[in-house]
Amino acid sequence: MKVLFLTHYFPPEGNAPAVRTHENCRRWAKWGHEVTVITGVPNVPSGVVYEGYRNRWRQQESIDGIRVVRVWTYIAANRGFLRRILNYLSFMFTSLWAGLFSGKADVIVATSPQFFCGVGGYLLSRLRRLPFVLEVRDLWPESIVAVGAVRNRAVIRILEYVEKFLYRHSDRIVVVTDSFKEIICGHGVDPARIAVFKNGVDLDHFPMLEKENEFRKQLGEDVTFVVSYIGTVGMAHGVGILLEAADKLRDRPEILFLIVGDGAEREELERRASAMSLSNVRFVGRVPRDRVPERIAASDLCLVLLRPSALFRTVLPSKMFEFMAMARPVVMAVEGEAAELLERSGGGRVVEPGNADRLVETILELMADPARCDQMGRSGREFVSANFRRDDLSRAYLDFLEEAAGDRPTAGRPE
Repeated sequence: MKVLFLTHYFPPEGNAPAVRTHENCRRWAKWGHEVTVITGVPNVPSGVVYEGYRNRWRQQESIDGIRVVRVWTYIAANRGFLRRILNYLSFMFTSLWAGLFSGKADVIVATSPQFFCGVGGYLLSRLRRLPFVLEVRDLWPESIVAVGAVRNRAVIRILEYVEKFLYRHSDRIVVVTDSFKEIICGHGVDPARIAVFKNGVDLDHFPMLEKENEFRKQLGEDVTFVVSYIGTVGMAHGVGILLEAADKLRDRPEILFLIVGDGAEREELERRASAMSLSNVRFVGRVPRDRVPERIAASDLCLVLLRPSALFRTVLPSKMFEFMAMARPVVMAVEGEAAELLERSGGGRVVEPGNADRLVETILELMADPARCDQMGRSGREFVSANFRRDDLSRAYLDFLEEAAGDRPTAGRPE
């Protein structure tokens, strides 16, 4: 089968959308299918093009057996609504143009979290008369409204129209949570057109490693308990609660809070930490994906954080699977589907989002009970190994695409 995949993000970018697409596509290519990915030049989250790349109209490379076509986009850092919209729109047009000349395909897939990529995929599928599969990783624009990135009601209505249009006119839809499927069905979409393929983990890439590695040694001999936030430091994540917790524990220098990653909120959080004189908080910044397991292994607890919001009750943060795979106990400040999954796994504790006092209490409780932390780690590892292996999820996704490719596209077509 020949798969044409449109995505705004792709390695060497290391955010969740890039990782999910790459992990699926490289498996499909390994299993003998022809996979072409159309994306932009890597620049997330800083808006600076990575070394070795140029923002040109079209360039091509091969990554893990995947044919990667990179197109020009209006580059913008991951902040500022207007510039980001221009970035999204530019990719919609240039990916559409590149897709017209990308060779034969049996099915077209376009992935959110921003739906202009989906619009490009839809238009391309209709011009080429191919089945169109929309992958919904985040409910958009609900997610950007929830964090206050856009408040203009007219703009929100336009984006909501785009959202509903794509739901109605996609031949198939892939979502990453059961909650997303329920919400999309509420828009009148036939549930038979929707498949749920949750985020998973490659256990080979995230093995169980010793805690006392070189990175851990660099943190200092006085540090005996490391609490890590590893991931995007964005508007949705509410990482500010970590600073509040660190402030309450400033008299416990043996506890170190690590923030590993980059994003729209990182600079502001660094300024706040400096103003608060938080010597027990350390910002590591963005690290290559192959160095992330070392940071996870060096942690005693791993945090999964999101802002308090009803919308975020529907999500499953991808990092939780990686932490659990490496047998690290997880403390999650997220409610809803993710909290239920973590509690079912036995791999960690759930605290109220935005409640710094409860987060501190939980950290101290687990710090005082290393045997319990070890048990949580083992339970989490067993749970993801049994239920969330990336190979299994990728095969099910591929089966769904083969079904879509075997059906003549009809959604949104005139009779």
